[in-house]
Amino acid sequence: MSEVSQLTWDKFLNDYPEAHLLQSRSWGELKSSYGWEVSRIISRSSSNHELASAGAQILFRSLPLGYTLAYLPKGPVIPKTQPAHWSDWGKLWAEVDKVCKKMRSVFLLVEPDLWVADNSTAEDKQLQWTVPPDGFNNSMFSVQPVRTVLVDISGSEEQILGRMKQKTRYNIRLASKKEVYVYPSDDLDTFYQLVVETGGRDEFGVHSLDYYQLAYDLFNPAGECEIFLAEFQGEPIAGLMVFAIGKRAWYFYGASSNKHRERMPNYLLQWEAIRWARSRGCVNYDLWGVPDEDEKTLEMYFNKRSDGLWGVYRFKRGFGGQLIRSFGPWDRIYIPGIYKIIRLWVKRRAVWMLGT
Repeated sequence: MSEVSQLTWDKFLNDYPEAHLLQSRSWGELKSSYGWEVSRIISRSSSNHELASAGAQILFRSLPLGYTLAYLPKGPVIPKTQPAHWSDWGKLWAEVDKVCKKMRSVFLLVEPDLWVADNSTAEDKQLQWTVPPDGFNNSMFSVQPVRTVLVDISGSEEQILGRMKQKTRYNIRLASKKEVYVYPSDDLDTFYQLVVETGGRDEFGVHSLDYYQLAYDLFNPAGECEIFLAEFQGEPIAGLMVFAIGKRAWYFYGASSNKHRERMPNYLLQWEAIRWARSRGCVNYDLWGVPDEDEKTLEMYFNKRSDGLWGVYRFKRGFGGQLIRSFGPWDRIYIPGIYKIIRLWVKRRAVWMLGT
């Protein structure tokens, strides 16, 4: 069994700069403060344990009667040179199984960090989206968004703006003309007030202030997180929290006041976050979550629907990104009888786990 310390995990990730944020040590620390237990596993490719080949940061959540749910978000961490063969890392899965069984896990939910573009062939999408690897089943559970918009932020600022839709470029410039000022900030209280206001208006759940504060405290000192606030005449009217590791950045949390929305502060906020990500060396900016529909359907209905993630798609589509969908999610089942009970329970209830 190859469970490792936080320090060893950090050293392992140094060889995988493209690993997802949700596999970082800091993300594990964040979730461990909010009801999850963390285990980090490394499988070695040589008998003398000198070369690490694959790893997984797994989160465990307590269930009744001493059982647990195991969750592998955006992993495992494997060489990206052979992404199609990620399920062939048998030694890693054997070690994952040992840890999950020790923790009395009913099942392991895996949301891999592997994506397929919406313009891929129908045959590729059918295979990659619906056929699980050996040892896994298709899951009815989904914690993170399965579809997102990935913005290419390589090249010059003019090139990035040129890939956006004309209306989005217009709104970015309009916000500046309308005296919207965007700046980095460590004012979590103000950011949280905006988050709560947005959650009440758009009817979505929010984390506690302490949660956002801890996320900021864990990632910001390493330059991996920033909060941007937008204000008009000294009054904060919008904000976002952006993360960056390696060459990727993620927009996880955003908020806006009910006031001065006509000044388009969210467009300028995103632009400044993109500029910050570029300064960190990022080439991709993940807008993190749109409705799980193909592009044709999204384009047909984005002006007609505003429920769920439809409203944010209308906003995010303008930044000129590529629509992509993740592989999975998949379940690795350890206790079939209890797993069936959990599936029946979840079918009768709303979303039961918080994502990001």
